[in-house]
Amino acid sequence: MRDPSARLLRLLSLLQTPREWTGAELADRLGTTPRTARRDIDRLRALGYPVHGTRGPAGGYRLEAGAAVPPLLLDDDEAVAVALSLRTAEGGAVAGVEEAAPRALAKLERVLPSRLRRRVAAFAEAATVLPQRGPAADPGVLALLASACAAGEALRFGYRSRTGETTRRLVEPHRLVAAGRRWYLVAFDSDRADWRTFRADRVTGPRATGGRVARRDLPGGADPADWVEQGLASAFDTVRARVLVHAPADRVAEAVPASLGTVEPVDAASCRLRTAPDTPEYLAYRIAVLGFDFTLLDPPELAPHLRALAERTLRAVERRPPRPGPPAAEGAGTAPPGSDGAARAADPARPAETGEP
Repeated sequence: MRDPSARLLRLLSLLQTPREWTGAELADRLGTTPRTARRDIDRLRALGYPVHGTRGPAGGYRLEAGAAVPPLLLDDDEAVAVALSLRTAEGGAVAGVEEAAPRALAKLERVLPSRLRRRVAAFAEAATVLPQRGPAADPGVLALLASACAAGEALRFGYRSRTGETTRRLVEPHRLVAAGRRWYLVAFDSDRADWRTFRADRVTGPRATGGRVARRDLPGGADPADWVEQGLASAFDTVRARVLVHAPADRVAEAVPASLGTVEPVDAASCRLRTAPDTPEYLAYRIAVLGFDFTLLDPPELAPHLRALAERTLRAVERRPPRPGPPAAEGAGTAPPGSDGAARAADPARPAETGEP
């Protein structure tokens, strides 16, 4: 990167990330030599930016916390990433974001350089996000849960189960995990002396207790995302529904998120789906829209819901009003029975007779 001003801005952008950079890494990112990278760091220091450096094999450079930096210093990839994130956030996984995200995207466009503004504006103009339906997490609840996770502060809240029963919980929050359009809180339940995973949209009235708790590790040092994924899968160990899908397991797995169920191969042309959504009606709908033929294995109680869905769909087709045909030509009449016109009306594929010998 030959332009010194552009190189300084790029260097400042790199130093804002929460990590230390070695001189060789910075030189590689800037497309220059380590010596030039060190001179650029000295220029930043001369401009008042507190760039901290440590010596040794594990040393490097970083911008000290609290340093004032130019607003929205984004490179091309960062600007596109932010624009895409704001655009897709309109899907509605968090309540109110569908209104706030476009406003934030508009503000982002106004403060970016014209070159990046055109790229970001293209996403805003060309992209449309299909809104997601169903319960959405409250942003205030998510913010409180996140703060408690970061501070290691115990929380009290009400929790509504799948059946609608509400219980009071005292937990030690560990981490928030996003899975599809759901947000989950991984926490240690103090009253039950065990780890639990809570859906954020079912948390009500969260309140910080003010009491700090020692940070716990998940059993076996598990990663929180893996923990939630395994928890969603294990929820189907008490099988509520099993379906034999007449399609290869890899194709079905692409259409089945972890929150819906697990897919087990049976043979090259079929697989078994184990699933347990919120209600039998929703379960019937989810299975029907997979786009594959299937056979219900159990429970038999699901059969009436599938039958009702099939009958409702069939009635919608049968009740469709007939499409009006083209107006008959003046003087044209109905072809008499036995004539060639009547035969061709009964069999459109039959060629017309020309009368030639």
